[in-house]
Amino acid sequence: MTSDHEKRRASRQVSVLIVDDHPLFRDGLKQALDLEANLTVIDQCEDGEQALRVASERQPDVVLLDVNLPTMNGLQVMRQLKSNHHQIAVVVLTAYHDSEQVMHAMRAGASAYCSKDITPDQLVSVIYDAAEGLYIVDDKRMDAEALHAWINDNLEAITGPHVIDANEHFVPLSPREMEILEAVTRGLSNKEIASQLGISQQTVKNHMTSILKKLNVQDRTQAAVTALRHGWVRLEDQTRPNGGNQI
Repeated sequence: MTSDHEKRRASRQVSVLIVDDHPLFRDGLKQALDLEANLTVIDQCEDGEQALRVASERQPDVVLLDVNLPTMNGLQVMRQLKSNHHQIAVVVLTAYHDSEQVMHAMRAGASAYCSKDITPDQLVSVIYDAAEGLYIVDDKRMDAEALHAWINDNLEAITGPHVIDANEHFVPLSPREMEILEAVTRGLSNKEIASQLGISQQTVKNHMTSILKKLNVQDRTQAAVTALRHGWVRLEDQTRPNGGNQI
């Protein structure tokens, strides 16, 4: 017997935008999705800036988004995308998969978080679910209320019982905080960051305090490691102009 979900899947046309900087992966993904009659890949993008421009122009139903991208990472792209086009569902499709990364992504506005080893059939189901307004993590399909409960249930498990208010952590970094974190991973001091961004050193310090709290880490070195481990900053971009590597 056909379920209501399967009936909706069979009748709805869903447009998809693929955002990944690996051409071979993009092409393989498009070929897999093209086999599904009601899915249409309307475009492919190789970086975040192009993705934001194309999404604004083409208004896809679903964006398949990698985290580790040139120019800006996937979480930055998603924050801007959801801010300007809240109706577009974002499915994070990445090789960086751990509980902390999932929490960062879902709190930043993702509709789903999937590892790149997902099967084509599973991904197709996730795309349809996301287009219908559902939220998917692993094998869980949730509405907005269930997602909120899931996030609250998992926060303390990730941060640990020693954290007084787990809800203060895994709040999405602001665009400015992400800029500062990227500069930290390049080894820039607070003075250098302040000069580069045209803000005061005290403002940099204030942002760093917020970054450490949100990432649930103790110092800037741990923050830099977190950024690199989650793919928020690309390793090939981490060379200082003067050749140094200070953290």
